[in-house]
Amino acid sequence: MKNLYILLLVMLFVACGNEKQTTESLTERSENVSEIKISKQQFESQHMQFGEVEEHSFNTVVKANGMIDVPPENRSSVTTFIGGYISEIPLLVGDKVEKGQFVASLQNTNIVEIQQEYLEVSAQLDYLKNEYSRQKTLFEEKITSQKNYLKAESTYKSSLASYNGLQQKLQMMNINPTDVEQGKITSTIHLYAPINGYVTKVNVSNGSFVSSSSELLEIVNTDHIHIELNVFEKDILTIKKEQEIHFTVPKTSDMIYEAEVHLVGTSIDNDRTIKVHGHLKDESVSFITGMFVEADIITHSKKTSAIPKSAIVKTEENDFVFVLNNFENETYYLNKIKLKTGLENEKFTEIINAEQLKDKKIITSGVFMLSSI
Repeated sequence: MKNLYILLLVMLFVACGNEKQTTESLTERSENVSEIKISKQQFESQHMQFGEVEEHSFNTVVKANGMIDVPPENRSSVTTFIGGYISEIPLLVGDKVEKGQFVASLQNTNIVEIQQEYLEVSAQLDYLKNEYSRQKTLFEEKITSQKNYLKAESTYKSSLASYNGLQQKLQMMNINPTDVEQGKITSTIHLYAPINGYVTKVNVSNGSFVSSSSELLEIVNTDHIHIELNVFEKDILTIKKEQEIHFTVPKTSDMIYEAEVHLVGTSIDNDRTIKVHGHLKDESVSFITGMFVEADIITHSKKTSAIPKSAIVKTEENDFVFVLNNFENETYYLNKIKLKTGLENEKFTEIINAEQLKDKKIITSGVFMLSSI
């Protein structure tokens, strides 16, 4: 009798164990392979589409912002070495100019005075040179005193220095000294473009007075533009030369442009940022200097299995996707499979358990209706 009781207890325990295992199996099946039926008409009306797991790159990025700029040698200010009144300025912002092209002229009585002084020194120089040579010869022959010789030498060399200095001034004002020596004196000087480029600033108008420190025009050559980014101090050690940069110009479009890190600054600005200089991969794009940019500097990239975010149904506990099990009689039979997710970006999510979705057709759009079923 005792053996009979033991046998009954063992059978009851086994039965309970099987029931528990069956319950767990059903629960797992309900989470992973719950079957849903939708008609072809529903599929099309919800604009559903199928896709598959695909390889996708997930990037570790450092976010930065900055501006479109040009190298210092591609930016030039047009100034004058002497003050005066603007008599002509034919250019407007946006005009293209070539190096050496006339850009402005100005007038001042000081310009005339410098030419007069140069002409006077030039006229005396030949006489002073001859006198210096004569006194030198007389001194060597001990006919004249050393005092007279040194005085003639000093006067000549002083005048020669004035002559050379005034000649340089005239050349800096774009006045030909030879013309002045021929008596051709002008009250106007002309200014010319120092580089090829486009006019980006016009700070004067006809009749306005400018000093020697005033900037009349700014010319920028956009043949080589780059991006100048500000990276926070905490991120700078991850930035290396030749890393890829993806950037946008948010005020103009959502298009993503590419560049690469060319130089990393070696000093920290007052706002605790470091300058990072990037070269554009396509310089044919018509950027304008000064444009604000937002950039992602890619410091690490990982390629792994992923699906579009639009395919994932999120609940409080788990993430799911719907995969095609069968299609017959104008009806789609779908299974709901639980996901293990990893990295994310704007459009894709990494799938850890990608083997479960291998070679399966996944609903990648229109899943909103399915999530409510």
